[in-house]
This record gives sequence, C-alpha cells and structure tokens, in this order.
Amino acid sequence: METQHYRRKEIHMSTFRKIAASAATLAALTWSTGAFAASAPTKIVVADAKTTHHLNLYVAQEKGYFAKRKLDVEIVDVVDLAAARDLLVSGKADVFWACPTAAIAAIANGAPIQIISQVKKPCTSVLVVSPDSPIKEWTDLKDKRIAGISPTCEAVISITKQARKANSPFALEKLAGGPAIAALEAKAVDGAILEEPHVSIAELKGYKILFPNASASIPCRTINARTAFIKENTAALKAFIEAIAEANKFILAAPAGDEVVAIAAKYTGAPADAIRHGNHRLKFQTKLEVAGLSDLADDLVAQGSIKENPGLSLYAPEFKGITWGK
Repeated sequence: METQHYRRKEIHMSTFRKIAASAATLAALTWSTGAFAASAPTKIVVADAKTTHHLNLYVAQEKGYFAKRKLDVEIVDVVDLAAARDLLVSGKADVFWACPTAAIAAIANGAPIQIISQVKKPCTSVLVVSPDSPIKEWTDLKDKRIAGISPTCEAVISITKQARKANSPFALEKLAGGPAIAALEAKAVDGAILEEPHVSIAELKGYKILFPNASASIPCRTINARTAFIKENTAALKAFIEAIAEANKFILAAPAGDEVVAIAAKYTGAPADAIRHGNHRLKFQTKLEVAGLSDLADDLVAQGSIKENPGLSLYAPEFKGITWGK
C-alpha cells in the first residue's frame, strides 16, 4: 500500500512537472514576441481612398486578422491618395495604401513617410477603347485624347513611354475611373487608362483592352507609414503586415469567392459582377519589388516630378529582411 502511495505520488508529481514545463514553455514563447504580445491593443489609423486594390486591408479587418494580433485598426475614408498622404504628414493617420509613385514623390519631397510593404504586382491598369476604335497599334495613339488619372500614375507613365517610342504622343485628359468611363461613353476621349474595378466595369459594357502587358512588369501599390510611428511601434507594424499576408492568402485562394466579393463590395461600393470579373488580376503580396520601384523613381526624375531617386531611403530599415532586402 505504501509503495502504491508513492507511485501515485510520483505520477502526480510527473504530471505536475509536465504542466509546469508546458506553462514555462508557453511563457517563454509569449515573452519571445516582446512586450507587444502582453500589452494593450495598439491603435493604428489607416487613411484610405477606397478601391479594390486595397482589398487585403478590408479582408484583414473583416476576418479579424488584425484583432487576433492585438491591433485596433481604424480605417478613415478619404477622397484620394493625396488626402491620405496629408493625414499622415499631419500626424492624424499612421498608415496609407498608395500608388508607388505617390509614395515615392512624397518621400523624395521630404514627407516623413517610409514604405514598409508591397501591396500587389503587377500594375493592372490598362488602356481601354470602344469596340470600333481605330486605335489598334501604338502608332495609332498619335494626337489622340486619352483619359488617365495623372501623369505620375505608373500605367500612364508606361503607356506614355511606349507611345513616345512609337513617335505617337497623345494628349492626356486627367480623369479618374468613373468620369473617364463617362467621357469614353460620350466620345469625349478616344481611350481611357483604367484600373480595377473600372477595367472590368468597362469590359462588361463592351469596351476592349489594348496592350494588356504594357505595365505588366511594374509593381503596383505600396503600404506606407509615418516614420515616427514605425520607430515607436515596430512590433505592432510587423504584426500588421503579418495580418495583411494572411489576408492575401485568403484572397488568392478564391479571388471571386462570395465572401471576398462581398467584402470588396461592402468597402468600395463597386458592382459585384465587376469585382467577380476582374478580381483574379489583383496579385497581392508583401515582398517589395525594389528594382521596379527604383525604375519608377527614375521615371519621376525624368519627367521632373522629383529631383533625385531616393534609393533605399524609401524603405523602412526596420523591415529589411522582412519585406525587402536580405
């Protein structure tokens, strides 16, 4: 009986030691993530000009990928990328998604911002024309009126360069997606450089895409943050990008899936049929395309938008080896 008593005691002690060891391991793992893991949720304000190109932001919010990483993310609607940038510069927001040229120009001109992640590649903006358009080759663009959001838009840059190589420069009419389609329908322009979901909206109306690979090598959209916020909240922003990577995986598994389409429609107001039609074109990723972004900076220098290529100072050093570099 006494032997059995000691055996039971040994078993109990062994179980206790296993539980204690497991608890110690868990504590060590928790501690290894730093003070961030044990702290209160970190507030991150994202200034956002709504578009399906920012779908990974919306999915991460809706699916709880931010919340499970103890991030309190607030998405503030703004009218355009310039307004989003200005909220960061004023300190009223911490992060914004942007066309890379917008981020590069802001940083080159002294804005306290750095790039922390890619959003997607390639650029999916394309030239759209009417079914009976006389434009068929690059040379046909000569003196035509083409709608496009801005001369610094990466797709506008690439199409402009190709047209100039063909000695066929066109006149750019500065119009964003919806107004550009309206101008195309009214025959006020000969073509329009559009991005998703407006490309799909136009396609579903019967318009056709020309030169689909003109911008295929260009990285599209970056995630950018206030430099001071990066330094003060490095762990939180790394967790933020982890959440975005999880959202990317979810989207890419079923880009036209009902849940993905519903989230995109909820945040952007875009027609579900257009989202479903073109969402497969949005190839989300977090790895920064440094070479391609440097080429875009050179393009901005060439057109006089910035004085010099900022080089690696574009990128947050805290994310070296994570989203860029080795």
